[in-house]
Amino acid sequence: MNPKSKAHLQVMWNRLLALVEEQGQTLIRAAFSPIVRECGDISAGIFDAEGRMLAQAVTGTPGHINTMAEAVQHLRAHFAVEDMRPGDIFMTNDPWLASGHLNDFLLMMPVFFKGKVVGYTSCTSHLVDLGGQGMGPEGSDIFDEGLLIPPCKLVDEGQVNVLLMDIVRANSREPIANEGDIYALIACCEAGAKRLVELMESYAIDSLTILGNHIIDTSRMGTLAAIADIPSGVYRNELVVDGYDRPLTLAATLTVAEDRLHLDFTGTSGLSPKGINVPLNYATAYAVFAMRCIIGPDIPNNAGSLAPFTVNGPTDCILNAQRPAPVAMRHTLGQMMPDLVFGCLHQAVPDKVPAEGASSMYDLPLRHTADAALAGGSEFAIELVHNGGTGARPHLDGLSATAYPSGVFGSQVEMTEAAAPVTIWRRELLPDTGGPGQFRGGLGQRIEMTSAIDEPFLVFLSVERIKNAAAGRAGGLPGSAGRIRVTGRNEDVPGKCELRVEPGERLIFDTPGGGGFGPPEKRDPEQTEEDLRSGVVSSEAAARDYGVMS
Repeated sequence: MNPKSKAHLQVMWNRLLALVEEQGQTLIRAAFSPIVRECGDISAGIFDAEGRMLAQAVTGTPGHINTMAEAVQHLRAHFAVEDMRPGDIFMTNDPWLASGHLNDFLLMMPVFFKGKVVGYTSCTSHLVDLGGQGMGPEGSDIFDEGLLIPPCKLVDEGQVNVLLMDIVRANSREPIANEGDIYALIACCEAGAKRLVELMESYAIDSLTILGNHIIDTSRMGTLAAIADIPSGVYRNELVVDGYDRPLTLAATLTVAEDRLHLDFTGTSGLSPKGINVPLNYATAYAVFAMRCIIGPDIPNNAGSLAPFTVNGPTDCILNAQRPAPVAMRHTLGQMMPDLVFGCLHQAVPDKVPAEGASSMYDLPLRHTADAALAGGSEFAIELVHNGGTGARPHLDGLSATAYPSGVFGSQVEMTEAAAPVTIWRRELLPDTGGPGQFRGGLGQRIEMTSAIDEPFLVFLSVERIKNAAAGRAGGLPGSAGRIRVTGRNEDVPGKCELRVEPGERLIFDTPGGGGFGPPEKRDPEQTEEDLRSGVVSSEAAARDYGVMS
């Protein structure tokens, strides 16, 4: 086969895209933790010998995928290519090199073909517990938050680093799940490497250079053509968010030129003393994802399509946290980046940008209490994920209880009850939580749970949209804010805290609704029923009138 033929190159590109999806599914099928196995909190990708990302699995989160694109470059710079051997796998969970907090393990495996490194496979997934204060916002620095592993060799010529695995197990409340998830990550890398070698054998190519250049050049040119459709200019937006104990301002200035977009966070609030700070790599991942959702969304994600988008911010603003700031719950603000960016892009292309949504996922880490464990009670750690409504779109209602922008699916009732001693009494869409408008915001949902045994449990809360609801756009009205409470207590629970739920108490949390788009008086009264029949759009009327349940 002539590797210079465009038709042949496109066939190989399509096969590469199928390859990375198989790689991602390998990780999901082999994983132990529900947040990976059920929710898809992962990334997987293939890189060329220069460390340029050529393809990434569709399954996965922007926070993992787009940080992975840079993390491979960090690991390549740390480990000399001439010292790599077949079967080696390198890893780190350094938040500033990998994916923004300690719980994400990132692996990179060199792929050998005919005795030389021709590329790399990489993947990331979330480990449920790494000791310290765990997944919660209460840490005062990174050292409070768990075990940090610098770039190291996890597998040496096919032999797993036993001491490293022992250290990870010894520093976790869920050692078996962590060990299983690490082996799943290894399997993911190996599956990608095996399939990549098979691809090269099938098409009789000795390197990925020609294919990689085709993928990157084609994607970059397509992205530049899409950028050309955006009016050049400077667009500014600010978003007020709940913060930990006081409101925070997220500020952005988006500069659109003919061949690039640059986002600057000048004007953003400074660091928080608690673990909601965001390393720039993670803020960049979601900011660029938002830009790509509007600009060339049909172009595959790779080094070429990512290159025209750049992001920076002042040192130690809350979106550019430096070591050793606490960052465990960096997704709380990091996942607000699309709403921040969309506020800029709406000024340039108002017919393409949705209203604000719930955005930040309602991530609820649960675990046993120390006193219950010391008394011989159960020990567990689990991380639940639930989502609110998306903002209404310029021509369609928002989506209800939908994982945007995270892509992390909502935790299932059966999975939760099988993995932890809790009972889920209710999980349903909440009527009237989407913002009214010509097109309505998506609905939030209500989840109610109790301890399934006569023991308390801890919840580590760090959620947004409790005080500052999702705003409507173009005359649309705001969605409903989120709410957290415990039965029998007089006051609602703040959005960020460590919460102890006693036996018999019921934890009730409501996720936010998305904002509406367009003036409510312009809404077609027949739209709700028509949209419901189409299966495309959800609305609060659907929940109220038709009893739509999650």
